[in-house]
Amino acid sequence: MNSMTDPEFNNLSSLSNYFATRRSGRPRNLVEPGPSDDQIRGFVETAMRTPDHGKLAPWRVVMVASDQRDILAEGLKAAYIKENPNAGRTEIEAMENMAKEAPALLVVLSSPIESSKIPLWEQELSCGAFCMNILHAIHLEGFLGGWITGWPAFNNDVRDMFGNAPEKIAGFVFVGSSEAPLKERPRPNLDNIFSHWDGAKID
Repeated sequence: MNSMTDPEFNNLSSLSNYFATRRSGRPRNLVEPGPSDDQIRGFVETAMRTPDHGKLAPWRVVMVASDQRDILAEGLKAAYIKENPNAGRTEIEAMENMAKEAPALLVVLSSPIESSKIPLWEQELSCGAFCMNILHAIHLEGFLGGWITGWPAFNNDVRDMFGNAPEKIAGFVFVGSSEAPLKERPRPNLDNIFSHWDGAKID
């Protein structure tokens, strides 16, 4: 199987080449073949090797099976209409389309341990790293992944379909193979984000 459409992206010839060419896919462009359930479990198991101060594992993953996509679509539409009673047809269709994109879908939840002394911010950072490691695991197995948020990630009714407060949806990770050529996205200029400390001291 070769889900990559351009050898310049996600080059698996070496670890350094992969990181230099890593590129996500757009969920709407992801098609079969998708991963098996065992492969998906492997993605998550690999991602567990994420920096995690306090060994809290402040993240969870919920897999939405292919035969559950219609149920998910109805849930997203109901939640959207509840919050936006005057929503137009195009907006509602967008919710349904999102629910049915790509062969595989993982919902990643930030699941903080509130009783811990580890700051919430550190736990949330760990969850973000966990999501990124899931993407790496997906790409290293020859599939393509896309991690998105959008309106559903910030709606409590949608969150309640998968978890409970204080959990939050960190993102929807779609997995499949690309049917469209990957294109580079704008990247920041290194000099705009990297600098040397000037040695400033606290007065």
